[in-house]
Amino acid sequence: MTWTSARRLWPALAALLLVAGALGGWWLAGGGTASYPKGVRGFATGVPNGVYDRYGNLLQQALQTSMPGVELRLDGSQGSVDNLERVTAGQDDFAIATADAVADFTSPAKGRLRAIARLYDDYLQLVVPAGSPIQKVSDLAGLRVGVGQQKSGVNLITRELLTVAGIDPDRGIKPRLLGVGDEGDALAKGDLDAFFWSGGLPTTALTSLSERVPLRIVPLGDLTDALHRQFADTAAYRTAVLPASIYADNPAVLTMAVPNLLITRDDVDQRLVEGLTRAVIDSRDWIGRQVHAAQRVDLRTAVYTDPLPLHEGARRYYRSLKP
Repeated sequence: MTWTSARRLWPALAALLLVAGALGGWWLAGGGTASYPKGVRGFATGVPNGVYDRYGNLLQQALQTSMPGVELRLDGSQGSVDNLERVTAGQDDFAIATADAVADFTSPAKGRLRAIARLYDDYLQLVVPAGSPIQKVSDLAGLRVGVGQQKSGVNLITRELLTVAGIDPDRGIKPRLLGVGDEGDALAKGDLDAFFWSGGLPTTALTSLSERVPLRIVPLGDLTDALHRQFADTAAYRTAVLPASIYADNPAVLTMAVPNLLITRDDVDQRLVEGLTRAVIDSRDWIGRQVHAAQRVDLRTAVYTDPLPLHEGARRYYRSLKP
C-alpha cells in the first residue's frame, strides 16, 4: 500500500474506530447483556412449599441460562415482613413481599427499597376442616388458630382481619405462630381448629393437605371495606374470587387478594436489575407452567408497583420495550 492510498483510508478507519468505541461504551454502560456484574446474590423467598419458595427456585434456574455467571442464593424466611427486613439490612439483594407489608413497613431504611415488578396476587385463605362449624371470621373466638409466623405477611393481615371482626388477635383466640406446612400438619392431627394462609394459587402445601383431609375455605370478602376503613395499609387488598376446585372439590369462595412485588434496594447495580427484570418477564410462561400464579405476571401490570418506585434498572428495561 502506498503512502497516498493509506492517507485516503484514514477517514474511514477513524470513523470505524469511533463506532467501535461507541459500541464498547454502550456495552460497558449496560446495553449489552454481558456487562452485568457476576457472582452470588441473595434472594429471600419464604416458607418451604409456599409459592414464594417455588417461584424463587424456578427463577434461580431461569437465570442460569439468561444471566450466566449470576447465581441466586435462595434464603428461606418467615415471609413478607422478614423479607423486607433482610433486604433493607443488606442480607439479601432481592425478595418478594406483599404490597400491604411494604405499606406497613416502618424501618428508617424503607426509603432505600425499590420495586422490580408487580408479580402475581396472593389470595387470603381461612382454612378449616370440611365438617367445621366455622362459617365466618367471628366464629374463631376462643379457638386454636394458625396465624402465620411472626414476620410473615399473613400474620400482619390476620391480626387486622381479626380486629375488624371484633376479635382481639392476642387474647380473643389461641394463636399459633406457624408456617403453612406446620399449620396443615396441626390441622390434620386435630391440634388446630383453623388457620390463615396468604399465597398464590394453588399453594402446594394446601394441595397436599387437601389430599389427606377434606378442607373448606371460609369466605372473607365481606370484610374488605371494613379493613380499608380501619387500616390504611390494607388499601392494596381487593375483594376477589377464589376459583372453584383449586383444592379438591371446593366451591368458589369470595375472599381477598393483594399484589406481590419483587423488590430490591436502590444501591443494587442497575445492569444486574435490568437483566433480572428481563429474566422475570421472559421466563413467565416457563415458570407459569409449574407455578400457576406466575402466569399472572404481565407487562401491562408489572410496572404498577405502588407503594414502591421502580428501580432505575427495571425502569430502563421497561423503557427499552417501547417502539
